[in-house]
Amino acid sequence: MSSASKDIQSHIATPASSETAHTRSSGIAITPMGIIFLISAVLLIAGWMLPLDRYITAKRGVGYALGIIGGSAMLILLLYPARKRWRWLSFMGSVKGWFQTHMALGLIGPVCILYHANFSLGATNSNIALFCMLIVSGSGLVGRYLYTRIHFGLTDRATTLADLQNNAQRLRGINMSLPFFPELLQRLMDEEKQLLMRVQKSLVLLRPVHSAWLSMLATRRLHAYVRTALRSASLQSATIRQQQQRLRHSTYHYIEQRLQATRQLANFKAYTQLFSLWHILHLPLFFMLLIAGMVHVVAVNIY
Repeated sequence: MSSASKDIQSHIATPASSETAHTRSSGIAITPMGIIFLISAVLLIAGWMLPLDRYITAKRGVGYALGIIGGSAMLILLLYPARKRWRWLSFMGSVKGWFQTHMALGLIGPVCILYHANFSLGATNSNIALFCMLIVSGSGLVGRYLYTRIHFGLTDRATTLADLQNNAQRLRGINMSLPFFPELLQRLMDEEKQLLMRVQKSLVLLRPVHSAWLSMLATRRLHAYVRTALRSASLQSATIRQQQQRLRHSTYHYIEQRLQATRQLANFKAYTQLFSLWHILHLPLFFMLLIAGMVHVVAVNIY
């Protein structure tokens, strides 16, 4: 049984530590977009709390300039879909670069316009343009979240369903020499089938939350089974009894990795469908913003 224990540790503990280290290293990474988002958040809080009307006016000086800068930034946002659609614009730079620029300007532009408006309401045409901008900006943040759920990083290489299935197959390939492991595998497969089936029946908007809830319940059930099975096995094997805590944590990690991969499979189609629906909604909102912005500029300069 000593060799079985070594087999367990070599197949579970090592992958677990490497994957955990990768997760931690990726979790603390500081990105340019993260810095821009943080600065934008600080500026928004400061602008909301400070009496800007004492220093900035929308009709002249810094306030007027911020309106021009913010409006121009929102117009430049159109270059990303143009670069993505037309290959002959490749001289302008990579699609990835323009995507990052698109996201950055989607934060910088609204911040400038809010400072231009002194974080307050004005004439009817100004209010329409302001609310259109806020709706488009909020929509952009939602799209950014959905995009990251179906893509790796900020690249245009989508995570395919096959990639996630291969990951699940890799986890299934781990072989552990524990007396109760065959039954654990069967219970785990049953939980995975139930999770996929029940998630597919729920509303697409609720699937990520539903899959997380079902995964948590399945994890609790399987953890309870492992605790009971390990206690029983430890009564028959001194090696398992000595390694009981380590084996429990390693088996827990295996279960969690399997269920996480299954959850990704369940969520992938939901996020893809939501992203498609978001695209249908976001484009009309953006054109509505352009029309409202042009009406505002014309009204300000004429009247």
